[in-house]
Amino acid sequence: EYEGDRNSEGERHGFGKARLPNGDTYEGEYKHGLRSGRGTYRFKNGALYTGDYLENKKHGKGVFFYPDGSKYAGDWMHDQRQGYGEYLYANGDTYTGEWADNKRHGQGTYVYKDTGSKYVGAWVNGIQEGPAELIHLNHRFKGRFLNGKPLGPGKFIFDMGCEQHGEYIEPEQEKEEEEEDEPPLPVEPKWKASEITKLTPWSPHEEEPAPREAEGAVTEE
Repeated sequence: EYEGDRNSEGERHGFGKARLPNGDTYEGEYKHGLRSGRGTYRFKNGALYTGDYLENKKHGKGVFFYPDGSKYAGDWMHDQRQGYGEYLYANGDTYTGEWADNKRHGQGTYVYKDTGSKYVGAWVNGIQEGPAELIHLNHRFKGRFLNGKPLGPGKFIFDMGCEQHGEYIEPEQEKEEEEEDEPPLPVEPKWKASEITKLTPWSPHEEEPAPREAEGAVTEE
C-alpha cells in the first residue's frame, strides 16, 4: 500500500508513504523504487528509525529507538551501526564512541549509571580490550584490558595525591578432570602491588618493549 510520488517508469520516486505487508510503515524519500534519502520507519513492535537510507538500508546518520527503551544515535553503514555514535541502554548506561558491525569497536567511553564509574579506552568486537582508564568516584585505574578484565602492568591513581603501581596477574589453576564438557568458570585476575609513589605521568604504551633488531642482522655502514 503506497501513496506518493512516482517517476515516469512508475517506480516510487520522491516522497511517499507506505504500509508494508507485515504492518510496518515508512514515510520519506524514495529513489527508483527503494527507500533512499531521509525517512522514518516505524516497526510493528514499537521500534522506530528516523534518518538516512540508501537502497532500502540504514546508511548515513540516523536515530534508532528500540522497543526496550534504549536508543542509538549516530552513523550507519549498510544497516549496521558503523562509525561514531551514542547508545543509551535501557538500564541507563551510556556508550559514546566508535562502532563497527553493530559492536563497540575502537575508542569509546562507557558510563555505568548505578555507580557513576566510566571506562575510557579501547574496544574490540564489543569487549573492553587494550589501553584504557577505569575512573571511579575517588580513584582511577590506568592500564590494559583483555577480554573485559584488567591484565598486566598498571597503576591506581588516588585523588589524595598518590599512586599504587603493580600488575594484574592471572592466578594459576590446576587443571581438573572433567566428566562433562562444561566451560570453566572465568578466573578474575589478581592485583599485585609493587610500590606507592607520588603522582607521575605514565601511559600503558610505555610498558610495551621496543622492537629489537634480529640477531645476526647485517647493517650497512
